[in-house]
Amino acid sequence: MESFWQKVIWGNTILSYTLVLGGMVLAWLVIRLLRGKVLKRVQGWIAKTDTQFDDIAFSALQKFILPYAYLLINYQLLQQLHLSTRIEKILQVAMAVVTMYYFIRIVNHVLHTSIMGIMRRRNESEYRMRQLSGALLLLKGLVWLTGIIFLVDNLGYNVTTFIAGLGVGGIAIALAAQAVLGDLFSYFVIFFDKPFEIGDAIQVGDKNGTIEHIGIKTTRLRSVSGEQLIMPNSDLTKLTIQNYKRLNRRRMFFSIGVTYQTTSDQLLQVPVIIERIIRSKPKTDFSRAHMASFGDSGIQFEIEYFVLSQDYREFMDIRQSIFHDIFVQFAGLGIEFAYPTQTLYYRTSQAGK
Repeated sequence: MESFWQKVIWGNTILSYTLVLGGMVLAWLVIRLLRGKVLKRVQGWIAKTDTQFDDIAFSALQKFILPYAYLLINYQLLQQLHLSTRIEKILQVAMAVVTMYYFIRIVNHVLHTSIMGIMRRRNESEYRMRQLSGALLLLKGLVWLTGIIFLVDNLGYNVTTFIAGLGVGGIAIALAAQAVLGDLFSYFVIFFDKPFEIGDAIQVGDKNGTIEHIGIKTTRLRSVSGEQLIMPNSDLTKLTIQNYKRLNRRRMFFSIGVTYQTTSDQLLQVPVIIERIIRSKPKTDFSRAHMASFGDSGIQFEIEYFVLSQDYREFMDIRQSIFHDIFVQFAGLGIEFAYPTQTLYYRTSQAGK
């Protein structure tokens, strides 16, 4: 008499089904044990190292390799059963899809983790990190497209016509969207070359303002007068950009004139007074102060100094303070500023001479 375990259902004995199911349960228990015990210890060892490679490998193992290994074991166990041709084909296609899915996920995970790790080591700002995440979406999309094409090809479909169509369609799209693609490539130039960042005060041509947002197609600036300026990225990479925030020091050059009634001793005092005033101010680097020329209305002096600050408001405050002190000290010493004047002399004649 046929035993219970030898009873055949759909071409396989109950014992065969039981062994396959037991293998699946055992594989699940082993993986659970690995995650709960072994991997925790490995994670502790990895945390003590300074390299990034082991962190990436461990996260890929935990998130993708172990789940895929479990599915692969189940697939191999199911292969031990006598299955119909149709079911075997379905399992093969499903396993191919699963394999490609996890392979693409691992590739994208390694790309994302590696690039973001490099950005963190360079102490990039949080905004730059979010900006990079947007750019990585395009790269991940290309990886997915490539993986899908390989999958379709491995399943026995002819992808040559599809790839040729993509090439022709890509050329057509590129020709129709040259401006958009130009702005997109300019976005990557701005991102990697970093001519400016969020918060920088820049001037491009006759436009100036503070960077508020750097997008894939356009960059938005807040002008000094308050309105928002939206500029294509391609224009920003073509023109000369003056980045005031990265200005280590600001040069200040000005000239003043004193009247011709100024005495010689006072003329000698003028450069000394100006140098002393400038040197007394914080964040200033005095360069020179000289009598430069004899003008139409007075004697001209040229002064040059530098303000060691990127802040334009601070620069203006220091300049205002210097001008004020010059005015006060000149007034105290009786030195008069020159201004355009004209003196008329009348010649009188006496009758009889």
